[in-house]
Formats: sequence, C-alpha cells, structure tokens
Amino acid sequence: MNALTVGVDIAKEFHWVVATVPHPDTGKARQALSRKVDNTPGDIAALLAEIAELEADYGRAVIGLDILGGIARLLEVMVIQAGIELRHVSGLAVKTARRATRGGEHKSDPRDARVIADLVRTRDDLRVVDASDSDNIELSLLVSRRHDLVEDQTRTINRMLDLLCSIHPGLERVINARNKVDLALLARYVTPAEIRRAGRARILAYLKKTGRHNGPVLERLVAGALQAATDQQHVRVPGEDTAAAIIKDLAIELLALRTRLSDTDQRIAELLTDHPDAALIRSLPGMGAVLTAEFLAVAGRLTRFASGDQLASAAGVAPALQQSGKVRYLQRSTGGDRVLKRVFYQAAFCALQRDPTSRAYYDRKRAEGKTHHQAVIALARRRVNVLHAILRTRTPYEARQRLTAA
Repeated sequence: MNALTVGVDIAKEFHWVVATVPHPDTGKARQALSRKVDNTPGDIAALLAEIAELEADYGRAVIGLDILGGIARLLEVMVIQAGIELRHVSGLAVKTARRATRGGEHKSDPRDARVIADLVRTRDDLRVVDASDSDNIELSLLVSRRHDLVEDQTRTINRMLDLLCSIHPGLERVINARNKVDLALLARYVTPAEIRRAGRARILAYLKKTGRHNGPVLERLVAGALQAATDQQHVRVPGEDTAAAIIKDLAIELLALRTRLSDTDQRIAELLTDHPDAALIRSLPGMGAVLTAEFLAVAGRLTRFASGDQLASAAGVAPALQQSGKVRYLQRSTGGDRVLKRVFYQAAFCALQRDPTSRAYYDRKRAEGKTHHQAVIALARRRVNVLHAILRTRTPYEARQRLTAA
C-alpha cells in the first residue's frame, strides 16, 4: 500500500489534484493537497515541486491519471521526466468507486481526484505508465487519424450512392464506390445523357488516363454504365444536374480520401518497421499492419499483462464467471476494451482463410454446436494466449509452429 498517493482528474484547461498521506495517529489516509492545476508547464512544474516536498516526509509518490494522452499529454510527460511513478486509472473504475461512496452520485473534480488517489493507494494492479509508452504515441495518433478517414469515407460513400440512386439507379447498381476507377467515372460522367453523349470510346480513353486499372474490370464498368444509360433509363429526373454536380464533387473527395488513407497506411507501415514488437505480432496469421498498429496503440508493451488470461480479460474475449450460492456458470463478457476486442475478432476471422490450425480449431467449435460468432470468439480467445507467448518468448508464430510439430 502506497503512503503518498496523488490523484489527478484531467480536464482541458486545468486539472484537479488531490494528494493523500497517512494520518500520524490513525494511519488512515488524509488530504495533504487539493487544488486546481492549470494545464501549463509552469503550474505543472509547481505541482511537482509540492509533491517533491511531500516525498521528503512520506516517501516516493505515486500519481494516478484517469486519462492518458490527448489533453493529459503534457502532464504525463512532465511526471515521467520527473521520475515519479505514474499509473492509469480507468474512468469506469473511478465512476464505480465514486458511486460506492457516501453521496457518490454527486460528481465533482475534487471528489474524482480523491477517488483516483484512493484507488492508487489500495490497488496494485493498475497499469504503470513509463517512458516506453511514448514509442506508441505516433502509432496511436496515426491509428486515430486513419479511423477518422475511414469514417469520413463511409459517410461520403453513403451520401453519394443515395444521391446517385435518386437520379440514376441503374448506374448505382453498377458502381463499386470503393474502387478507384468507379470513382473516376463518377467524377466525370453521372447522368444517363452524359454517358450516352460520351460513348464507349471516350469514356474508356478518359478512364485509362486516370491510372493503371484492370482491363476486364474497366470493360465491365463501362459496359454496365452504358447499358444503364442506354437501355434502362431515358427519363430526366428533376434536379438531376444539381445532384450530378454534387455526386462529382463527392467522388473527387473520395479519391482524395483514398490518397490520404494510402499515405497514412504507408506511414503506419514505416513506424511498424522500427517497432521492436511489430514483426512478432504480424507473424500471427490475420494480424496485418493496421490491426497490429491498433493493438500496439491500445495495449502498449507486454509488461502490462502478466499472462494471456489478463490480456484476454482486458480485451473482453474471456468468458466472465457468474457465481451466486450454488449457481456457477460462464457467460460472454460484455466488458473489456472495444478496440482490442475488435482487433482480436477481426484477426481471428481473417486467419480462417490463411492458417490451417485456426481453421481446424474453428471447425471443431462449429462441430460442437457453436454458432459462427461463438466459434470466432473462441478462436480469438485461443489466439490471445498464442500472441502473448510469441511476445513473451520473442519467437515468431511460424517458428513456434515448427517447434510444436517437432
């Protein structure tokens, strides 16, 4: 149990800090410090000086934060540089602990900071944040940026196809809005009249100038567009020209988004090349560059998890025990980090087509009566232990398979 613990409730413009120390007579925790700290280097440095004075009387301090990165980045970096132990207390843990106290339904920054300090004092299983976590900051930023780009892409595609279906539904059925050549077509030709006027030869010549495209795919696209414009629709829809102009703008935006996504993926791949764990993680079938980056951005270093079971619990893919009296059973976990859960689920699903061992395990679970979703979750849970062993022993998946077979 720590003697000097500091809880910090993070906010954008200022943080609230509460430090607790043992009472000289009873030994119970009492507040030695409770104040607002501006999110500026000067005020944070002043806080660290106050903590150093308390350390002279009560020993080394341990600081807990409810947020890592983002608006807490400056404080986080300065605490680590000062050599003070830093731990992360999740917002859910703070909320649950606060509501368990008298008057806990009332939320305030000082109350939350005190709860964080108490959790740091009483719990030894909190994540320790150190300088090695900075290795994943760039990955975290790029993964977040990629997520935003994918969301923008999906939203823009849905809007574009909705407009296209309203004026030229036949062409909407032909288009695959995730293909570059299809977007290039929509950036120039949308309405049936435009496509008929241009004709096959002119459209093909234009599309060939927009990049290197698969020949048969190009031919099918142009043939489908001409059929939709010539054989299926000769009706002019009110507002057609305005809708077509908007569709062309959206198609150009989507082409730009594709470029940004490609640049972001390339930058992620470059960072993974230099990361000490990336090659080991990517050796596991299904763990591509993006999923590997997402895993590293959220999970950090393996030292956070003493076993595969702890990693599976953090990801929410381990069954949750429910026991009351004589009743005891396991049920699907509804907790865990959503990003980690999605990473392991998607990687397991991808591995079904690439890894015979994963496919055999999935087929065995299906034969036992599991649904597809249940079987993939079971496979994901098994692969968590494999990934933990890969990182712990620093042995790639293929080498582990050869050792097992031998």
